[in-house]
Amino acid sequence: MMKKTIASLAIALVGTSALAEVNYQVIPLPQSITLDANGKTTALVKGQAVAYPAENALMKRNAEFAQEFLGLVPQPEVAAKKKAKKKNVAPVRLALGLASDNPDAYQITVDKKGILVQGASESGVFYGIQTLRKSIEQEKGDSVPLPWATITDAPRFQYRGTMLDCARHFFPAEYIKTFIDILALHGVNKFHWHLTDDQGWRFEVKALPELAKKGSYRPHTIIGSNVGLRDADNAIYDDTPEEGYYTQEQLRDIVAYAAERYITIIPEIDLPGHMVAALSVYPELGCTGGPYFVRPYWGIDPDVLCAGNPKTLEFIKTVLGELCEVFPSKFIHIGGDESPRVRWEKCPKCQAKKKELGLEKEAQLQTYINKEVEKFLAGKGRELIGWDETLEGGLSENATVMSWRGFKGGIEAARLHHRVIMTPTSHCYIDYYQLKNQHAQPHGIGGYLPLSKVYSLEPIPEELTAEEGKYILGAQCNLWSEYVLSPSHVEYMLLPRLAAMCEVQWRPAGEKSFEEFTERLAGLEKMYRRLGYKFCTSYE
Repeated sequence: MMKKTIASLAIALVGTSALAEVNYQVIPLPQSITLDANGKTTALVKGQAVAYPAENALMKRNAEFAQEFLGLVPQPEVAAKKKAKKKNVAPVRLALGLASDNPDAYQITVDKKGILVQGASESGVFYGIQTLRKSIEQEKGDSVPLPWATITDAPRFQYRGTMLDCARHFFPAEYIKTFIDILALHGVNKFHWHLTDDQGWRFEVKALPELAKKGSYRPHTIIGSNVGLRDADNAIYDDTPEEGYYTQEQLRDIVAYAAERYITIIPEIDLPGHMVAALSVYPELGCTGGPYFVRPYWGIDPDVLCAGNPKTLEFIKTVLGELCEVFPSKFIHIGGDESPRVRWEKCPKCQAKKKELGLEKEAQLQTYINKEVEKFLAGKGRELIGWDETLEGGLSENATVMSWRGFKGGIEAARLHHRVIMTPTSHCYIDYYQLKNQHAQPHGIGGYLPLSKVYSLEPIPEELTAEEGKYILGAQCNLWSEYVLSPSHVEYMLLPRLAAMCEVQWRPAGEKSFEEFTERLAGLEKMYRRLGYKFCTSYE
């Protein structure tokens, strides 16, 4: 059994002053750090070989990460051993075979034999390398003394997500790779990518070439917090066009880049609401026929896809069919949130479909669409995931729920034995301000979510039984981009709150200390600075 308390880190140290500054207390804090009592060290020397199993391409890639992060030189196992012996340095080895049911588990052993990073799978080895990387961040020089130790860790949750909205504001493909690097640094394994909304369509659909070309462009954007004033005479807009979309070639490249870092990209095409950018190109898919325009303002729009038009499902299946060709993710996110039914109530086609299906309320039309989509995705070996509004009107059989409007939707779904991702606004919406003094920060959507509140999240509510709690797959923080205009602004909103979410996703239940976390955060901040990341330097 792994030791799981902070106290377990202070294990009977003898001659502590002789130890190097490296103590392995990084973020996320490993479940067990057992330091050898004799104070001995083994040097990690830049330029020395790192051994990996010769026939394993993923382990070779891990060795290349060890080169990037630790200054080591990848060598197949036999060659690396010979090189280490010849140079009289302790070998560094990457290996599989760690006994654990958790594929992301790893163990680092530093002793007289050298440095061994062993994982239950290749992903576990990658996370072990990241822990070594963060452990030596504050050390300078070509040789870093590592105290003899055994470090053992595994994440609490299988789903460790972060969402970025690129529909409201577009971020270039090259920056998305930087964003993925930040996620990897924090042990995230799911990148939820919001690609379409009323304000922009960012996914190229080859069968519908005009969709991204036209739907990705808006001539201007509302300025400031003018959501309630968008139709008023005093609403203020900028004069800057917002445009851009990702080609399928770019997306495949990004998917591969993420996969190398053991991150799965879960794409989101929001439907049947948040579809005005698509309706601006194909107005016949709306209940009124338009005209529609890509929205330059925020908020919930009454115009949605027509549930009674058979072309709607054809459109959805065309889009999702190409999405599945680009993204290998098991989960395909269909949004499902904030989809008003006012158009459906007055639309002859929707009312005819409602009567045909024998439905009692308009909310069930959305379930009808969800179930059709679910069947389509199942035929491609995929599964539907959506926001908690998908519970309304009856949840489709195998859907997974993202609970964002508090914990209630997630609790309800778990009790129905549906899988749940916890992402409540109260703890997970990092487009909110992180300091009480809003004027001291870049512009945000509103709200207040300090670092301490993110850290306090418990994804499995106490209302659930132990059996029901098993349906909580994990947690996710969400960054919506209505007021986030640049990569540096993305990073400021993300960091260091992602570090707090990282510990929520990795640390065992009930074993987190915010005070102790902030002490360890200082080391991670040094890494942020060296890597050039923008971050909030104050905590509340």
